[in-house]
Amino acid sequence: MTGTEAGSYLDSLIRVQAQPPAAHSSPAWLKQLRARALERVGALTVPTTRDEDWRFTDLSPLTRLSWHPVQGAPQLASADLERLSLPEAAARLVFVDGRYAAQHSFNHSGLTVANLPAGMAEHGASVEAHLGRHARFEQDAFTAVNTAFLHDGALIVVARDAVLEAPVQVLCISTQKETASYPRCLVIAQPGSRLTIIEEFAALHQGACFTNAVTEMALADNARVNHVRVQRDSEAAFHIGNCAVSLAHASRYHAVGIAFGARLSRYNLNVLLAEEGAECAIDGLALIGGRQLADSHTLIDHAKPHGLSRQLHKCIVDGSAHSVFNGKIMVRPGAQRTDSSQSSRNLLLSGKARVDTKPQLEIFADDVKCAHGATVGQLDAEEVFYLRSRGLSDAAARMLLTYAFGAEVIGRIGVASLRRRLERAVQAQTSRAA
Repeated sequence: MTGTEAGSYLDSLIRVQAQPPAAHSSPAWLKQLRARALERVGALTVPTTRDEDWRFTDLSPLTRLSWHPVQGAPQLASADLERLSLPEAAARLVFVDGRYAAQHSFNHSGLTVANLPAGMAEHGASVEAHLGRHARFEQDAFTAVNTAFLHDGALIVVARDAVLEAPVQVLCISTQKETASYPRCLVIAQPGSRLTIIEEFAALHQGACFTNAVTEMALADNARVNHVRVQRDSEAAFHIGNCAVSLAHASRYHAVGIAFGARLSRYNLNVLLAEEGAECAIDGLALIGGRQLADSHTLIDHAKPHGLSRQLHKCIVDGSAHSVFNGKIMVRPGAQRTDSSQSSRNLLLSGKARVDTKPQLEIFADDVKCAHGATVGQLDAEEVFYLRSRGLSDAAARMLLTYAFGAEVIGRIGVASLRRRLERAVQAQTSRAA
């Protein structure tokens, strides 16, 4: 893909982007934000394999396709919604093909959980302080496109010292083929607050679609956020997600990311430990087969002393699928007493499966404790033999071991109904692989 082709593709995304409803009036600062992002879209191009951060991920299958605007009002059958809903949820925001579906959303939490245009009426100053400030669009074409056409979006504001035990669910559902959607989510956790948020991306069709999602989270002093992200788009879909998290003094962020779907997916997670004593734990699992490609890039940026980070990323790769993991831990000058560890573990289920993994440490402080490691391999023949000696068939033994490999990450999800649903999905996919 040439630079001209890449630029033309961004132009095509702009042309098919639907205009916002007339009822959506925007403050001047938001109009300026969109204008700056649109200006950057004109200057940027889609990354190619010549870019170091994209050298394993060829976006030309995405750029060869054309998209059309979403047609009509959001439509969703109750049975489809029930299948994706979480009974534990205290609030739910539903977006269908990128548009807010008020009739399927609710809020019993007492927190601000609202569509972005409505939520800004109460929290305009806070939204202005954070929206577009963490997920930077200056050098990222997809974040720029998302920001340029930012209208509907999930806004979650947790008040000082508020503790919400039940999760908030954000559902982004694709119902129309050959469309592009731009989900947006902003979470503002004020000092001492507690929140669990579930972001789930799903398709109700098997055709091609394009999801370009951006999430921003700002955690104030002593705030705690548990963040679960599940990507289950169709296997013909394209999914690009960017998430930026900023942690203040003694705040804690725990993320679990699960990727099952999409023909091609890329997820960038950047966590900035901006103040002293901040902590994060990031767990990830990609389970792919066929000709899928799942690419995960993470940056854990220790900017201040006494930071703590833990990361475990696992990939299960079958068929001719290709998994990419690039995890960077940055320790800035002066970020003394940083304690960080990172592990990338990968399981190949076929001779054609491929994994490219690159854990990285960049350390510019001298009083730190940092470690990283990566493994790539197949199922242990001795473990398979042991299970077969106990009466299991070869297929059952392989399925059980593969399931156990992935279940470690899923077991860290604190929402029981979601955990059970994902466990069943892993069992189903590992049974097919076996």
